Amino acid sequence: QINFVACQLFALLAAFWFRIYLGPSHASSAVRHAFATLFGIYFAVFCFGWYSIHLFVLVMMNYVIMNMASIPNIHRYSFVVAMGYLTLCHISRIYIFHYGILTTDFSGPLMIITQKITTLACQLHDGIGRQAEELTAEQNRLAVKSRPSLLEYLSYLLNFMSIIAGPCSNYKDYIAFIEGRHVHMKLLEVNWKQKGYDRLPDPSPTGAVMYKLCITLVSLILFLTLTKNFPMAYIVDDEFLDKTPFLSRLGYLYVVTQAAKPKYYFAWTLADAVNNAAGYGFSGVDERGTFHWDLLSNLNIWNIETATSFKMYIENWNIQTAAWLKRVCYDRAPWYPTALTFILSALWHGIYPGYYFTFLTGILITLAARAIRNNFRHYFLSSMPLKMAYDIVTWVVTQLAVCYTVAPFVMLAVEPTIKFYRSMYFHMHILSVLVLLLLSIRPQAHSIRKAQNQAMLNS
Repeated sequence: QINFVACQLFALLAAFWFRIYLGPSHASSAVRHAFATLFGIYFAVFCFGWYSIHLFVLVMMNYVIMNMASIPNIHRYSFVVAMGYLTLCHISRIYIFHYGILTTDFSGPLMIITQKITTLACQLHDGIGRQAEELTAEQNRLAVKSRPSLLEYLSYLLNFMSIIAGPCSNYKDYIAFIEGRHVHMKLLEVNWKQKGYDRLPDPSPTGAVMYKLCITLVSLILFLTLTKNFPMAYIVDDEFLDKTPFLSRLGYLYVVTQAAKPKYYFAWTLADAVNNAAGYGFSGVDERGTFHWDLLSNLNIWNIETATSFKMYIENWNIQTAAWLKRVCYDRAPWYPTALTFILSALWHGIYPGYYFTFLTGILITLAARAIRNNFRHYFLSSMPLKMAYDIVTWVVTQLAVCYTVAPFVMLAVEPTIKFYRSMYFHMHILSVLVLLLLSIRPQAHSIRKAQNQAMLNS
């Protein structure tokens, strides 16, 4: 953890230096690629020692695939090799820990590199192996039309801004950043003459970086105070279960889940700040003319804490991983895309049983929440008081459902997970199954009625 924080703080300083002294106007793309790669390799070796060899082995294995495999199969081969190697590393790492040998958790960077490898392979397949009319608008925009050079490939996967904690970004966005087109492309989407500008403005990321560093500091303080004092393990303590009524246990579950969040807020916001400090992550300008640097943001804390649906919560938590799952799995799955996406997410996270309890439970709750929303939400939109009551109830249910779902993710093992769900009487599982049994036909009927009503209005 000390190495992680030290590397990220050093990366933050290196990012400012990279933007100021190796900006596109001061250095060529090749020089920027080379320095980003060398810094990334140094940070990986410093942080993980000889275990960093796993990162380099996976990167080079997939470079061979990317240049030798046929375009129709490039995304399949890359996916199988990257996910297979990651899974083997997960297994070996747990095996080593099980026998008490101190090692470094190198799985985080390997997980990010796996995301990038599969993202690039899919986008390369879209750009060369498929016709434009076969692609969605997003796939068309992100499609890569030619195989990257070795330097571009290494820079994309191993650059110092993202090698330690991510996030995963799209290959075309990263290349545009290195070549100095990243901000310019977004600015051209706005008519600046109407806003009174004679030329394109020059957005600075400094304000965004300072704001994110403040969030990082607050998250660190909360982690050092709350997280240690409210351990997740306490919710399966025998004395706690014997003496605490069910509703009080639900309330405490919410508290310990909240206490577990700051470390994620800290790591992801700091990683976002590092990329912004290097000049990467500009997402555009809003209607008020405000510059935004959230292209690579991994979370939206306000939307997480105020989420009124399971879907809204998931979409604002680990945003870049959710985008990766959508692009490589959900949009390409021939059947059951929701279930396959959750299963891939569990496999990507590792082999701890708690992950699979969480994501399999997530499938049930997601489908149940979707059924309830499709069947009942429209009845509460007729007036503001009804809508407010609906939002309050769905906020409470969503937050408790998330706590119920993610507890095994933190506890990891089978025994405490089963003990926890027994103490909760499996209530969310039972309610979700009942909802799916009772409302399985209603969403389709509701959609048909809406289509019929629209047809009548049109006629």
